[in-house]
Amino acid sequence: MSMFWFNPRGPKLPPEQQQRVAELVRPLPPQAVPLRQQRLVVLDLETTGLHLKRDLVIAIGAVVIEDGAIDYSQQFECTLCRQVKVTESVLIHGIAPSELANGLPPSEALLSFMEFAAGSVILAFHAPFDQRMLGRALKNELGYSLEHTFLDVADLAPMLFPEAMIHRGGLDHWLDYFNIHIPQRHNASADAMATAEIALILMNRAQRVGLTSFDELAQRLRCWQRARKAAFNSI
Repeated sequence: MSMFWFNPRGPKLPPEQQQRVAELVRPLPPQAVPLRQQRLVVLDLETTGLHLKRDLVIAIGAVVIEDGAIDYSQQFECTLCRQVKVTESVLIHGIAPSELANGLPPSEALLSFMEFAAGSVILAFHAPFDQRMLGRALKNELGYSLEHTFLDVADLAPMLFPEAMIHRGGLDHWLDYFNIHIPQRHNASADAMATAEIALILMNRAQRVGLTSFDELAQRLRCWQRARKAAFNSI
């Protein structure tokens, strides 16, 4: 039970949703478990823009990596009901205003995703953005504080494949490098699947270089990120 995550002075939720929020699985910090045994939820959010305090989450896509493989039976996809202007961002995502109008209520969409994620580690490409946007949406809609561990695939990739010489590349750069072909892009579920395909390659490389447990991988990534930040600040 996780009653202390729910702010009773936050949004007014019906009793059924309050109970579901209270029963969300508590996430744990990275554990000393083999990489293959760690359930990973690969997340992609579509938003109305890139402003962390103003823009909104409009779609959520996610897929699970478990036992060293993508579990196609565990996928999550939903559009949130939003009233937004047709911006360039929305046009890129291909989400029509009618789809947004018919989407799930934001509180239900977000709660359903958190039930899907359970206590798993979350992977995303440019994870800090997804983490901030998801965290703000959860706080606003559910009064819930996001405490899950996030790992950034955009940092894991150059850490584990320095020979690629892709230092600040986007998702397309890494898809091209690994010769991964995704038929459809720029929607949440397709981009989550693309990120998951890359993540599988990264997990395999991590094991080959001796990072066999998840806490080891998370610690190595933190050290790599600190070193890169220090090098950047020294320029």
